[in-house]
Amino acid sequence: MKGRVVLLKDSAADALWHGIRATKPGSRRCDILDFASNRRRGRRTLDLRRFFSLVLDKSSRDKARIRSTTVICVRRNGQVVMAADGQVTLGDHVLKHSAKKIRRLYQDKILAGFAGSTADAFNLFQRFETKLEQYAGNLNRAAVELAKDWRTDKMLRNLEALLVVADKGQTFLISGSGDVIDPDEPIAAIGSGGSYAVAAARALLENTDLGALEIAQKAMEIAGEICIYTNDRVTIEELKG
Repeated sequence: MKGRVVLLKDSAADALWHGIRATKPGSRRCDILDFASNRRRGRRTLDLRRFFSLVLDKSSRDKARIRSTTVICVRRNGQVVMAADGQVTLGDHVLKHSAKKIRRLYQDKILAGFAGSTADAFNLFQRFETKLEQYAGNLNRAAVELAKDWRTDKMLRNLEALLVVADKGQTFLISGSGDVIDPDEPIAAIGSGGSYAVAAARALLENTDLGALEIAQKAMEIAGEICIYTNDRVTIEELKG
């Protein structure tokens, strides 16, 4: 018995799962995977072996994505500190231990850190710096305009990264879905180890008198002990009030 996948004329990637149909054992139409799409004209068949090889290829590509993680920003007593680890991971092995994921922008008045694809992040850094120049260093306006372009531009919308940006007065998280988030707390973090770093920093803020620099360092150390995509090669940048 030979299985087949029934597709509309659109590509397999655009097809939507519709269900599985089967007739009596031995029937030539047994184990047909039925797909549906928005278009209703034109059909073609695809051998199951070919279809599942495409799925596996996509899974292997996802597995091989470059991961570049854990950035935290902490504010306390007029200090603004941003810290990031240096690990870059490709699939299941480490490519680099000392990557720099934080940059100073607009006359060194603004800090920006990224998590995600490195090439995409540097593209976004350049565009964000252009926005800062356009709006005379207004972080709020520049962040909103970057998020707007990121969401609507056909090229930018495919960039895979998250940004955390800060000046002396504000911190924002920016994503490709159009989100510009101003955290309620004086802590913000992104990346796979971000939640661990935030939890550690929050506990230190509430229970110690440590400065922003010491809190960021300790939070990154704790995140590195938990998250496999985060190491202890920490880069730190600081804005003083």
